Amino acid sequence: MLRTMLDEDGLDDIEVAMDTRFTDDLELESIDLVTLAGTLQDRYGQEVNFAEFVADLELDEIIGLTVGQLVEYIVRCLGAAEVRAAEGS
Repeated sequence: MLRTMLDEDGLDDIEVAMDTRFTDDLELESIDLVTLAGTLQDRYGQEVNFAEFVADLELDEIIGLTVGQLVEYIVRCLGAAEVRAAEGS
């Protein structure tokens, strides 16, 4: 999803790794993060709430947010959703 977003912005030559920072390395602005949030919502539904995740961070943490931190958050959310689904069965 992130690669598609970067390609659309003409940033297809940027390497993305777990320690890549959204603001400093990818030069994403707040509107880009809103777009990313929407993309995550479309893909995962309510299971992954990027806005809620960011709301719990301080400004300097948002500025320093890495791809790895977002990946870890998504994995936690999806894992919790699987547990809830298994408990409901």
